[in-house]
Amino acid sequence: MTQPAQNVMVLYTGGTIGMQASANGLAPASGFEARMSDYLASQPQLRVPAWRFREMAPLIDSANMTPAYWQRLRVAVVEAVEAGCDAVLILHGTDTLAYSAAAMSFQLLGLPAPVVFTGSMLPAGVPDSDAWENLGGALVALGEGLSSGVHLYFHGELLAPTRCAKIRSFGRKPFATLQRQGGVARAESVPGTLDYRQDKAPACIGVLPLVPGITPAQLDGLLGSGIQALVLECFGSGTGPSDNPEFLASLERARDAGIVVVAVTQCHEGGVELDVYEAGSRLRSAGVVSGAGMTRETALGKLNALIGAGLAADVIRQLLAVNLCGELD
Repeated sequence: MTQPAQNVMVLYTGGTIGMQASANGLAPASGFEARMSDYLASQPQLRVPAWRFREMAPLIDSANMTPAYWQRLRVAVVEAVEAGCDAVLILHGTDTLAYSAAAMSFQLLGLPAPVVFTGSMLPAGVPDSDAWENLGGALVALGEGLSSGVHLYFHGELLAPTRCAKIRSFGRKPFATLQRQGGVARAESVPGTLDYRQDKAPACIGVLPLVPGITPAQLDGLLGSGIQALVLECFGSGTGPSDNPEFLASLERARDAGIVVVAVTQCHEGGVELDVYEAGSRLRSAGVVSGAGMTRETALGKLNALIGAGLAADVIRQLLAVNLCGELD
């Protein structure tokens, strides 16, 4: 069910959209509320809902985004909704926008309002900038009505954040929906600790892409670094160096230590099915959990929410196969 937004909170985190030149290059800058107000006043044909503005602290280049910042964003969204806003627009840098939008999809489970992420590839005010078209388009979309949950808006498109990634470092269309599939989502009850109103601790999660010649020592180094979970980017449908007993033993030690290891595919299309090849089934036997069609961004964001909610490793493994917000559609 969609409802036209009447009162939007705009959360400004920084990013290219509001950057200005500094001695060391483009940097996040305050004062974007006035610039946004001036632009919208100059465009009376745009039918946008009423809006408020909050500048997050600190303003950051999105390359500096962290799970701790996601928690500040979650709190800011909840505060806005509890204060009477019926939608939230988050202005964010594009480099980690897909990560944040995916992560916040899980952080805001059950939120009775739509949240839209947008940003721009060029700063507002420079020639050929996409800043105002993205900001204005996102506000118009909210005014026309969006379903509850998190959305990503860019270049006239609404994208499901648990299915997309930034695939280009240039141009007006940096984001794309990846054609991912694999596995069947089980229907199970969702723990109350995942509710959007519940505080969640920032999690420490590693990501390791497999490459030919990767050694058990490399895997051991990451697993021994204090991470609570690992996103293992496997070959194809979920294969890895299964003829290396030391590599498999390292994965088994991770399982026994309560470190959840989730396999996702390195491919842009498809997904993980660990039992198709022996090289995949051996990973499963060593404790690796299938991430099915989840993207790297989505697996990272889901693990952050599950671990941050304080769930036990066995519960996390079960919930990785449960479709919480479209990540396994």
